[in-house]
Amino acid sequence: MGSARLTLCTAFLAVTALTPAAYAADGGPGVTVTPASPAPGGDVSLRVRGCTGAQGTAVSDAFVSDARLTGSQGALAGQTRIRTSLVPGAYQVRISCSGTVVTGSITVVQASSGQGKEPSDTAASPIAPVQAGGGGSAHFATVATSGSAPDAGQAVTGLALAGVAAAAVGLLRARRSRGTD
Repeated sequence: MGSARLTLCTAFLAVTALTPAAYAADGGPGVTVTPASPAPGGDVSLRVRGCTGAQGTAVSDAFVSDARLTGSQGALAGQTRIRTSLVPGAYQVRISCSGTVVTGSITVVQASSGQGKEPSDTAASPIAPVQAGGGGSAHFATVATSGSAPDAGQAVTGLALAGVAAAAVGLLRARRSRGTD
């Protein structure tokens, strides 16, 4: 699992480094949008500098859903998708992190025919996606796996019960072999 995560992170960083970026107009050099001019239905990566926390949220009318940003050392990153039904133009992006609000803008352009897709061929994106992933059982799954190893008291109790069971089986066998059932 560690090598898959490392591979995905390396690929994400390579794509981010090699794709042209646009700096949001209102946010200065603190907000980076990649690619610089996405088309409707396209994926975008957001990077924010200057946030002191480890999490943040990017909100825009251009996004299918809010982008969850994570990171450390003052830099947060996340991904989201541009709505497929969006009219090309400039849209405001509002990023909240650790009590700080950074605003910027993103310019959505018409999809070019050189990309191999016309806007009518693009699959529809959900307007309000459902937060899926386990429902009410997710909490219990994390609680059950967080401390799954028995502590010393539980181990001693288990060994004592196993010893009593072994002694009982031994006594029963001895009584049956002597015929004193």
